Amino acid sequence: MTSPFQHSAAERDAAPQFVLPLVVRIERDAPPPRTDALETSARAVLTLLSDERATDEDGEWAQAVRDWQDARIRKVVRRARGGEWRRAETLPGITVTGQSAEVRVFPPVPLDGWPKDLAKLQVSGTELDDPERPLPPDPAEPVLWTNPDLSMSAGKAMAQTGHGAQLVWWELDADERAAWRAAGFPLAVREPSSRAWARLSTTTGLPVVRDAGFTEIPPGSPTIIADHPALRA
Repeated sequence: MTSPFQHSAAERDAAPQFVLPLVVRIERDAPPPRTDALETSARAVLTLLSDERATDEDGEWAQAVRDWQDARIRKVVRRARGGEWRRAETLPGITVTGQSAEVRVFPPVPLDGWPKDLAKLQVSGTELDDPERPLPPDPAEPVLWTNPDLSMSAGKAMAQTGHGAQLVWWELDADERAAWRAAGFPLAVREPSSRAWARLSTTTGLPVVRDAGFTEIPPGSPTIIADHPALRA
């Protein structure tokens, strides 16, 4: 399969740049757990990538998705509550729910072409916590491992887990994609120990997300190692 992940950096930088908007619902009195939000963001990206509006040759989102994937796969996560969230839900997109998290993903837009109701939403303020330590992941399911030596806001980390899920999607064949979709895109987001991260980085050959460094962390920082049973050596 030909994957956009294999394009050279020069080709991606020369192309017109688009961004994939994601909006997480954060009500003041009921914010979602951090890990639930990160997992839901990753599943939202997969849901859009597999949607017929994005995959069909004449799908209404197909050209926007192609243009976006020809460039950098930028994603920006904004937060909304109350009326902001209700207005966001009226725009074309898909809402994906986790245990309590809600994330709406929208078709890609030009960097300077955000819909007004999304452009007004805040990027900052997506600090979320886990009230309890997440359970160990199911070894039979995909896992997005986060770099334990980096500090990222929840919004930044949500974008990174979306990147990781997308790298896995590009590497799977059609049957593997169909099976994952039919199962509802099960996956886990977990933070390994520094020692386990080093082993994952050097011995597995799994896809690694390296951040462009536009916000929060230095350019080239490895943020996610994307693990899927079909990709394990």
